[in-house]
Amino acid sequence: MLFCFTTSVIAAQDAAVDPVEGIVLSLFERKCVTCHGADTQESGLRLDGKQFIALGGEHGPVVRAGKSRESELYQRITSKNADERMPPESEEPLSADEIDQIKQWIEFPDLWKNLESAGVAIVDKRMDHWAWKPIVRPTIPMIALGPGVTSSVDRFIREKILSEGLLPSPQADRRTLIRRVTFDLLGLPPSPHEVDAFVADTDPMAWENLVERLLASPRYGERWARHWLDVVHYGDTHGYDKDQPRPNAWPYRDYVIRALNTDKPYVRFIEEQIAGDMLYPDTRDGIEALGFISAGPWDLIGHAEVPETKIDGKIARHLDRDDMVANTIGTFMSATVQCAQCHNHKFDPFTQEDYYSLQAVFSALDRTDKPYSSDPKVMKLHESLNQQKRTLESRKKELTVALQKIAGPRLIELEQEIAAAEAKTGNASQEFGYHSAIATDRSTVKWVQVDLGAEYPVDSVVLRPCYDDFNMIGAGFGFPARYKIEISNDSNFQKDVTTIVSHESADQPNPGVTQQEFFCGKNGRFVRMTTIALAPRQNDFIFALAELEVRNTEGKNLAARALVSSLDSIEAPLRWSQKNLVDGLAPQGSGNVVALLAERKALVEGIADQSIVTHLADCESDLAAVLAQQDALAPLDRVYAGTVHVGSGTFLGTGAVGGKPRPIHLLLRGQVTQPSREVSPGAMVSIQPLEGRFNLPPDHREGDRRVALVRWITDSRNPLTWRSIVNRIWHYHFGRGIVDSPNDFGHMGSRPSHPELLDWLACEFRDSGGSLKSLHRTILHSATYRQSSAFIETNAQQDTENRFLWRYNRRRLEAEAIHDSVLDISGSLNLTMGGPGWKDFKVERPEHSPHYRYDLADPMDRTTWRRSIYRFLVRSQTQPLMTSLDCADPSMRVDKRNESLSPIQALALLNNGFMVVQAKQYASRLAVEAGDSHRNQIRLAFRLALCRDPDPSEQEALESLAVDYGMENVCRLIFNLSEFTFID
Repeated sequence: MLFCFTTSVIAAQDAAVDPVEGIVLSLFERKCVTCHGADTQESGLRLDGKQFIALGGEHGPVVRAGKSRESELYQRITSKNADERMPPESEEPLSADEIDQIKQWIEFPDLWKNLESAGVAIVDKRMDHWAWKPIVRPTIPMIALGPGVTSSVDRFIREKILSEGLLPSPQADRRTLIRRVTFDLLGLPPSPHEVDAFVADTDPMAWENLVERLLASPRYGERWARHWLDVVHYGDTHGYDKDQPRPNAWPYRDYVIRALNTDKPYVRFIEEQIAGDMLYPDTRDGIEALGFISAGPWDLIGHAEVPETKIDGKIARHLDRDDMVANTIGTFMSATVQCAQCHNHKFDPFTQEDYYSLQAVFSALDRTDKPYSSDPKVMKLHESLNQQKRTLESRKKELTVALQKIAGPRLIELEQEIAAAEAKTGNASQEFGYHSAIATDRSTVKWVQVDLGAEYPVDSVVLRPCYDDFNMIGAGFGFPARYKIEISNDSNFQKDVTTIVSHESADQPNPGVTQQEFFCGKNGRFVRMTTIALAPRQNDFIFALAELEVRNTEGKNLAARALVSSLDSIEAPLRWSQKNLVDGLAPQGSGNVVALLAERKALVEGIADQSIVTHLADCESDLAAVLAQQDALAPLDRVYAGTVHVGSGTFLGTGAVGGKPRPIHLLLRGQVTQPSREVSPGAMVSIQPLEGRFNLPPDHREGDRRVALVRWITDSRNPLTWRSIVNRIWHYHFGRGIVDSPNDFGHMGSRPSHPELLDWLACEFRDSGGSLKSLHRTILHSATYRQSSAFIETNAQQDTENRFLWRYNRRRLEAEAIHDSVLDISGSLNLTMGGPGWKDFKVERPEHSPHYRYDLADPMDRTTWRRSIYRFLVRSQTQPLMTSLDCADPSMRVDKRNESLSPIQALALLNNGFMVVQAKQYASRLAVEAGDSHRNQIRLAFRLALCRDPDPSEQEALESLAVDYGMENVCRLIFNLSEFTFID
């Protein structure tokens, strides 16, 4: 806390002032208030009145009643540190008597009886704001409505329209309505058949039935997930300098689509995204939803390359938690608590302690790929095996250290030399090869063979040995001591068998990982290797081989991907499998590994006490069994999510083995180099009547912090949560929210145009189970939504911006809706749902800072003809066509899309490669479905794109254009019509 002391005139005080207090306030008048007075408040502190002193500054209270030594004001005027002491060296210092007077003033308890109320009085001024007030269900206005207007929504809207002297607009025609609501709910145009059917439907419930059909479509979740992902700033790359891809971000996107399509209750939707691993740990949604916490940008350099102990590392993690806090509170509550990072919020009743208490909620979290399974049993088995693996690896380490102490320094040297030599083997693949069943007798016969599919001339057979460090064997693992290789056209090797090589009479030295090649010179279809003496493992024997190659005279491997059969086999993918014998993957040769292993084996066997050796061998055997079980399990899925840290730089996942939350301190001026007192987990204390500090028990788990936060956010008494979501939904239906600043309900945001309607919708939504689809119905069934967008001059003179909704707002389609509609109309749209994002770019320099080249993408690539919700979103280099159409920046939390009109947009829609290709597809579709007649083709083109027939002048002009330049250019022109890109 910085106090600047100088002279000034103090503001008038209350009449009754205690003598001691009067002396101190007079002192402040002489030396303080120029920098801490009414006009200027450095560090947010005012000293020109007791009520302001009680409130404190940017960093919290400066006086603790009756406790001078705990009061920052006293600490700073008595500090021995010249950089901290006040007044600064440039000003006249306080005398010992003056310091003592301030101390007595702080210590005198009667002077501070009303300390809390004095500070709260200032905050109360900020609390006098519509957004912080409790939600009270308003009375529905009872006013006369026109025929067919019965919605409660309409009563609130019409009351405001009438009170402003405005006239409501008539209902739009049916073609306009079906196009409007289909784009609204699905982000795609209705088909000509759907338009005709709705226009001709005489059922009084035709509109309601249409709304139900659209809400039941899987396209609904895809459309509305795009809105949600804008708000949470979802992207498929990290952003910042390197902007590396996040290959496993997409499961969160798919979760949002799935949650919306199934109409997941809103409370559950919030719970899963903040604390799904704690509240719903055995569910797929409970894990994938945690992608919300990690949706925003992430500084790869600051986290992965800079230690957390360094200043830059601390800054990176501080900013990471800041993003988590801002995203959570901004998304679910439309509040800007992040503005209290360096000081108390300048406009809203949020303190710096509120902000850092929220940071404490997320202080154990980092971002990484989190493994999970949709099958709880599989997940528990993986967790159990991981725990066993950690235990055995720890035990192996202990036994290895003990063995090294007994065997002496040469064993340590040998192991270092072996490790260096084995590193040169290049065995980076887990697909080690073929592994026979285990035998107890060395002379047990085993065989494995390949089927070339036809008889071929064979020049040579190449054997590539395995590598596995089980029981310290390493290179040459499982290679038999005695064996033979044969070729035949008989799969049973009963007739016409030719022996290629026979090592049956004497043991052969282990070749390590050096390939063994044998000349053949014969024709045949089947090649078999048979063992006569197996390789030792640990108290048992095996046969293992990484690769069996059969080469022709040109050196081609005829056995690549051939059919493999054997007497028996251990199938434990990815490590061991018959098919691995012909997959082309094998360790490369290395110099002296075999000799080093032999020396190590002799050294270990020479130790008098073999108990440690035995225990180590048993431990390695058990570890190998665990690894084999892990390999046999189906691989886990992964989602990029908020995940509990363990230690520094490693991640293990949320749960009992999760990391301990980092201590969070209130930072002076928001600087990591100036930590003040430690704060406990909590939220904003000003949101009454909720408890702003969570008061968790000392032994609480990391996840209990997030559970406490999600309970606080979803509390039925939290006014911001319920107002926020209904306002967002309203915004996307009308192009403008009841509050026109969806991310900021504070003093710097907009005031609601219809506050009673906002609270009525919030109550309806909250009290009816939080169904988003029900909220859609409430809005869409209203006459307000179905109004015409026609301009009324007299209304516009009074309400230019249509804040009171006397007509429907004409809006331009978002970039994604235009993109998807182009594909849909051209007949190219692939409606495959889910999975990794499609990429309309090529990547250059992926190893460091990827350069995403959209100009190198092929617009004819049909894998990219999917809905734009599944597009791979790059933060640093956005897609040119989509950007020109005001697509949201995935690095920012976007509550409202920009809506611009520019020549660049027209040029892009006319000439972009994607648009040109789709115009050709469009023309081809018209030729197939409408025949050769240009008249019929143009009519169908209009019905597909605009949901209407062309008028005679349009028909004539476009027929002439088609004759001169072809239907492809007619289609390009239609894509450029404002009627195509706007909703009426």
